[in-house]
Amino acid sequence: MQLSPNVAGSLYMSIAMTTYTGADTIMKFVAAEMNMGQAIFVRGFFGTLLVAVLVWRAGLLSSLPLVFQRYVMLRAVGELGANVTFLLALVHLPLANVAAIYQALPLAVTVAAAYFFREPVGWRRWACIAVGFVGVLIVVRPGSEGFNAYSLLGVACVLFCVLRDVATRKVPESIPTILPTAATTALVMVFGAGMIVPYGGWSPMSWTSTGLLAFGAAIIVVGHLFIIMSTRTGEISVVAPFRYTSLLVAIVLGIAVFGDYPDAIIMLGSAIVVASGLYMLWRESRVSRAKPAAHAATDAPEI
Repeated sequence: MQLSPNVAGSLYMSIAMTTYTGADTIMKFVAAEMNMGQAIFVRGFFGTLLVAVLVWRAGLLSSLPLVFQRYVMLRAVGELGANVTFLLALVHLPLANVAAIYQALPLAVTVAAAYFFREPVGWRRWACIAVGFVGVLIVVRPGSEGFNAYSLLGVACVLFCVLRDVATRKVPESIPTILPTAATTALVMVFGAGMIVPYGGWSPMSWTSTGLLAFGAAIIVVGHLFIIMSTRTGEISVVAPFRYTSLLVAIVLGIAVFGDYPDAIIMLGSAIVVASGLYMLWRESRVSRAKPAAHAATDAPEI
């Protein structure tokens, strides 16, 4: 079955958010054994190796200089900036507060899409995004305490993510998706290496943690590929709300891995998020069927 660009992009985004949340769960699990800088570096090392193999298998070694194309590098800088500001904010703020600020991203991305790319954003899309955001706020329940000057780091994280997504949209179609992924994984790996000493130095690693980080590297590379495919395939204002998928996956993994069972308020907020996303997906499917098939169909982007 052929999917419209917006429906395909929304599914790609959901897959990306699922893999990202899985990788974050692994990082949380191994954090008891090593500092975050070491974990980021090791995961980045395995990720860079995997991407290098994919680039080689795709016969793109001669195309590696394309990673220095300005929008590819701008995307990598946006991803790196988002990581740095998120971690710094997390040190000084409660997790719920940072999460609440970060979940403003779909709204910010939609505004950017309307401004930079003149994407039409109707009242239904705005309503779905707003309703989904309300659901997220119900789940994280940010309190007034804890919000201070460091909240600006959370805002900066959102802005870096917007920069990343806008830059991704501007990457020329002639550049295969794997190359922006290569630039991102390599830059984050270097950043992780620089964090090791400030965060306490290198710690001995068990085979279990090493294997988990290798697996985490594999799924986060998949996430990088799918988030790039999503942004390049669908309209940014349509696919952005499907970032809320990470919230739902986090609830499931929290139960399965850490035994954190959600209460009734979390379930209510999650239901609102799911409903808003499903309505938007249904709406886009209906709109795409009304368009000529030649304009609605899409092929998967080149990896």
